[in-house]
Amino acid sequence: MSSNLPTASHHPHHHTQPDLAKIRLAFLLNLGFTLVEVAGGLLTNSLAILADSIHDLGDSISLGLAFYLERHAHKENDARYSYGYRRFSLLGAMINTIVLIAGGLYVLSEAIPRLFNPQHSNAPGMVLLAIIGITVNGAAVLRLKGGHSLNTQLITWHLLEDVLGWTAVLLVSISLLFMDIHILDPILSILISLYVLFNVLRGLRRTLALFLQAVPEAIPLPEIEHALQSIPAVKSIHHTHIWSLDGQHNVLTTHLVVESGANKDDLVRIKRNALEKIKGLALEHTTIELEYEDEDCSMR
Repeated sequence: MSSNLPTASHHPHHHTQPDLAKIRLAFLLNLGFTLVEVAGGLLTNSLAILADSIHDLGDSISLGLAFYLERHAHKENDARYSYGYRRFSLLGAMINTIVLIAGGLYVLSEAIPRLFNPQHSNAPGMVLLAIIGITVNGAAVLRLKGGHSLNTQLITWHLLEDVLGWTAVLLVSISLLFMDIHILDPILSILISLYVLFNVLRGLRRTLALFLQAVPEAIPLPEIEHALQSIPAVKSIHHTHIWSLDGQHNVLTTHLVVESGANKDDLVRIKRNALEKIKGLALEHTTIELEYEDEDCSMR
């Protein structure tokens, strides 16, 4: 838009105070138990427990990154990062994804041969570790319960999955106390690894889309363009772009072409109507550029 017309920028500031103490405690509990789990998996010769330890390692990384990002989530933009630091969370997601994929593939490479050559597992040790796993992860879930930030809520669900995984290990280990069916251990480790890899790869697709600045899946761009086009005195629109900083906070820019006779009051009304049309899209930054229909725009 030319210099004689103002550009409308809208910056919502609906922030929740992160519950750092809860996330930090969950991180310490999960990391400490992951180390115990690795040692226990080696001592009991249980691939199922080692498979879950890889999963828990990914959880620990997620919790650590969540703690770091919660501290920096509201860091103000600067000359280096004009949109702020929210996209750093995508870097954390990629690191976590790489760790989980590499770990899952390693466990599968170890577990598949054991299907044909099952090895003895220490069932009592597996029972003990499963009970500890349910207790530790369950305590973390209870500690995080009631958190208000999205990070806290997502972590709670992730840890709840761990509780369910350890419940499966407990059931298998109890069955091994009474039946000498040691193939159950590699079967369970394969199922755990495939479940984790399925969810990780599904998340990877979304993360890559965010990196490539795709329109967020829940936002219907054609409908938004149609709604903006329907504003009285708007003749046409072009270069409407929507992308996400971190999957939660979105950015929108658009050019609206208005009638050549529109005055200042008309422009204010058009911008107000446009902001009303896009309300509810979790927009962190919105830029609406207005152009007269007889005005040249190099981007039109």
